[in-house]
Amino acid sequence: FYQVCDITDTQATISSLETLTRKMGGMDILIICAGTGELNPELSYQLEEPTLLTNVIGFTNIADWGFRYFEQQKSGHLVTISSVGGTRGSGIAPAYNASKAYQINYMEGLRQKATKSPYSIYTTDIRPGFVDTAMAKGEGLFWVTPVDKAVKQIKKAISKKKKVAFISKRWRYVTILFRLLPSAIYCRI
Repeated sequence: FYQVCDITDTQATISSLETLTRKMGGMDILIICAGTGELNPELSYQLEEPTLLTNVIGFTNIADWGFRYFEQQKSGHLVTISSVGGTRGSGIAPAYNASKAYQINYMEGLRQKATKSPYSIYTTDIRPGFVDTAMAKGEGLFWVTPVDKAVKQIKKAISKKKKVAFISKRWRYVTILFRLLPSAIYCRI
């Protein structure tokens, strides 16, 4: 079963999700993996807007719909693909990093809501580093994870209903380091 939609068209997306759910006879897991971002050191709004519409507006629309669906059903698993890029800001991709930070925080809010819920609702935030896809942009990329390895780790994290999973696992250490770096040092990197 599949249903194609442009997640920036919020009304059509909900209609597509409802159609797909009816076709399948229900839904136990919803994985939000649509995302975009561009390197944008010149700060062209024309490059930032699609990132914001996809990674913030479209994401929120689907996440809210999915969470409400699982509340009505009294169970379900909401998964999103955010990014380690959401850990800190970026001078060359500011909208991308900010939008992924938004997703990380939004999922934490939904995780808190699920924890307080009487229902069996799970959330998983998958935070990839660089994966060997078209989304891995820029020069000097390091620790680029092959797609097959990323898929195996994502599948394992989802099946274990992990709250947060870094792909590959070593990116957890990068995010810890990024969080510990004072802003004065981080901004010079």
